[in-house]
Amino acid sequence: MRRSVTDEESLSSFSLYEPLRGLIRRSPVVYPRGTPLRVPVERMYADRIGSVVVADPRELRPQGIVTFSDLLGRVVLPGADLSAPIESAMDEHPLCLSADATAHDAMLAMGRCSARYVLVMERDGRLLGVVSRGDVYGAQKIVPEDVVNPLISARTSGELVDAAAHARHFVKRLISQGLGASQVIQWATSLNDFVGSQAVVLMKARFELPAVCWSWMAFGSEGRFEQTLSTDQDNGIIFEMAEGEDPEPVRQALLPFAQAVNQLLDECGFPLCRGQIMAGNAEQCLSDHEWRARFERWISVRDPKALLNASIFFDFRAIHGDGGIVDRLRSWLLERVAAQPVFLRMLAANALESAPPLGLLRAFVLERKGAVPGTIDLKKSGVRPCVDAARIFALSQGIAATSTVERLRAVAASPAFAGEDLQAAIDGFLFVQHLRLRNQQQHGGNESLANRLDPYKLNRLERHILRHAFRQIKQLQQRLRVDYRL
Repeated sequence: MRRSVTDEESLSSFSLYEPLRGLIRRSPVVYPRGTPLRVPVERMYADRIGSVVVADPRELRPQGIVTFSDLLGRVVLPGADLSAPIESAMDEHPLCLSADATAHDAMLAMGRCSARYVLVMERDGRLLGVVSRGDVYGAQKIVPEDVVNPLISARTSGELVDAAAHARHFVKRLISQGLGASQVIQWATSLNDFVGSQAVVLMKARFELPAVCWSWMAFGSEGRFEQTLSTDQDNGIIFEMAEGEDPEPVRQALLPFAQAVNQLLDECGFPLCRGQIMAGNAEQCLSDHEWRARFERWISVRDPKALLNASIFFDFRAIHGDGGIVDRLRSWLLERVAAQPVFLRMLAANALESAPPLGLLRAFVLERKGAVPGTIDLKKSGVRPCVDAARIFALSQGIAATSTVERLRAVAASPAFAGEDLQAAIDGFLFVQHLRLRNQQQHGGNESLANRLDPYKLNRLERHILRHAFRQIKQLQQRLRVDYRL
């Protein structure tokens, strides 16, 4: 299928999936401890550099960072001696992220820490470069700092509710301006992450929480980085416990806090989940050992129907807290699933139950009954088959990505697919998402119409592209049939 104009725009634009190593604009400026302050001050002024790193230039292991604002507050205003050593003005706890972390990760981390710079690190702990908030925002050609800043600086529930409404208006404006579906969905999810993270921050201040490592997790569309205008809550908590230790006291201490966060998110425009997939529900507030046991039960089950509602949990990621707990759970899960072909086959059987609505001669198959007859369900018949197929391919290949697009790109590069071109399926998926976004904006908060579309009301070109999009998604399903002999 030829690439749609909408996707061409998204592919040529900055992506929030962009690794930080790709945003580094210059080699880091590094000075060792003991360097007189005058040296970095003169260098920063002459080269218009916003920060320098304190480290041994040979080892490149950061000990701190000095920024322009540090110089102003700690040197210029107090009238400090410029012959003093550089470490007297440095921040000893700079924000550090892996070079493989994404721009989205940097945005969240900078927002939480109110940091303007992040040190980009190689896996061996050596400094690769420095990325500023300006680097992240400036690369996007969209500079929504007036949208992000109110979210990360909200100090009351009311301020967060107002900021969340402003963020939704921003996303609607992106749709109206014709921005590609990929970027709109990324921005919608990213802004929702800010709302969720700040809701956690605000509620943490009101509760006495247990002294354990924990993380607030997102599942489903937010876990896949694929949220649209119509979405409810799908979240949970994972906390770390020693083997054999009773998790119940910790859970009971976390639940009132989690329920308060869920309530605040509801006020911010994210309805409470009717299926109770929320951190305030005891079944979604589990220790790391309990989450593993739960996934183990799902993996070991021999009833495909029993897995249908569990698939949402396999698209998880950390929103706030200790992300290392979530990473360890994912590593364990990928290793465990790889050894269970029967489980993957059952997932594939479930995935084939929802097929793109194409009939003979590529005519659209419209629903005849239900609340909105004469329409197709873009989510059930277009998005879900692609999401399910990508999830199965990724789990079978041990791919850690959770987004459908990133999963398919990673799968296409794996030996099992021998370079098979999945770009057409990605384009088809994004075009369906584009129609969903436009449809949701048109119908506002009418949930029954949010994903419903009469394809014959599209213009001829859009109908043609939609048919081809569905054909590509059908081909993904055909690959599932062949791989799992279904």
